[in-house]
Amino acid sequence: MAGGRKQSQARRSERLFALIGILRDGRRHTGRDLARRLRVSERTIWRDMATLMASGVPVEGERGLGYRVTAPVTLPPMNLSMEELEALHLAVAILGEASDPELAKSARSLAAKIDAVLPENAGPPHEGWGLSVFPFADAQAGFRHMPLLREAVRERKRLRLAYLAPDGTRTNRIVRPLQLDYWGRVWTMGGWCELREAFRVFRVERIESLIDTGARFRDEPGRTLADFAKAQERMR
Repeated sequence: MAGGRKQSQARRSERLFALIGILRDGRRHTGRDLARRLRVSERTIWRDMATLMASGVPVEGERGLGYRVTAPVTLPPMNLSMEELEALHLAVAILGEASDPELAKSARSLAAKIDAVLPENAGPPHEGWGLSVFPFADAQAGFRHMPLLREAVRERKRLRLAYLAPDGTRTNRIVRPLQLDYWGRVWTMGGWCELREAFRVFRVERIESLIDTGARFRDEPGRTLADFAKAQERMR
């Protein structure tokens, strides 16, 4: 019973992540189209969209008219470095799930105050600061890889990684990291996968192991960051 519930939660987490990816193009998408693309019912899409909205993701829309993201699904500039942003995110997430009710309450209050000053939110603060969609344990699992990933993006380092796909398949790959994206509790790494000979986007918390191969890569036609951006736009 517990195992089935965990699998259901994992599938929902993947679906919510996929929804954000689709809506990130800024266009309006109907519930029917989203349901078709994700192979679920429209009722499931309605529930998922309500969850995203309640979690602070800047989505507007309603049944029959469609949904779209009204602002970038990223935190705006707050005079914070990436390292400071990670530290803030981690601290609020940890305290928000603390067993001490006073600490948890204070963390939620802090998150609401931070959310209230973000310029893209003109309405009342959202309780979850956009962090309640994905379980904290997943985010925590990926943080150990962030230093090496950031270094690899900056210095063009080839990395060997063991990756666990959503369907449970494990693969070993050599990748050329090109970009890190922050989605609120979820980090992704986009780059060129030498196993598939194509661009791929990896959820950082699904990387089971990460090794610096000691080799570096150079920009090649069709495999650059600009090419990656174009490929992502075509997918949307």
